[in-house]
Amino acid sequence: MRETFILLSALTILLLVAAAGCTGSPAGTRPAGATPATPAAIFPLNPLPFANPVMTPGQEGTVSGMIARAGDTVSVTYTGTYENGTLFDSNRDTKPIEFTLGNTSVIDGLNEAIVGMAQGEERTVQIPAAKAYGEYNASLVWTVNRTGPLANTSFVAGKYYSIHNRDNNAYSFVRALEVTPATVTLDGNNPLAGMNFTFTIKLVKITRP
Repeated sequence: MRETFILLSALTILLLVAAAGCTGSPAGTRPAGATPATPAAIFPLNPLPFANPVMTPGQEGTVSGMIARAGDTVSVTYTGTYENGTLFDSNRDTKPIEFTLGNTSVIDGLNEAIVGMAQGEERTVQIPAAKAYGEYNASLVWTVNRTGPLANTSFVAGKYYSIHNRDNNAYSFVRALEVTPATVTLDGNNPLAGMNFTFTIKLVKITRP
């Protein structure tokens, strides 16, 4: 289901947090009932630098042609699944994505998996949360009083909302975890934070400057 996004002022929220104080959810795990959304699989909110992903033995594919290296422009098809095997994203039946290796517009685990692949090769890799959308961070959960502009905003638990930062004109997304007449608890984690994934990747084309 497509989430409903409501534009809020980040400055207003920050002022309310400063005035009212904030409280985080219990540290360590994703809040009960938190279900992931299905954004485009490989594009993170915040890139995270980590080491190489783990490759599944016997899934390396056939090596031939050019070998991908940092700085190359690559065209890739992929299928991504959760740990339980459920498909959450794929572009196998559409146009391959194209990006430059080392570009932070894609998750680090995918960048690192493609380096060393040959043009035409297919491989399956396990990408842990730290190399995908990050570990779940309880400090990104806070509670604010529903005063001022927030008093007349209709929040729904489980829905995502867009926050507009007027200073840099950037948007970020938060999830309403709990809503009461007096407060709302918001979660700024990526919807896929804390989750491990399996990607089957095919390197369709390498373009070298």
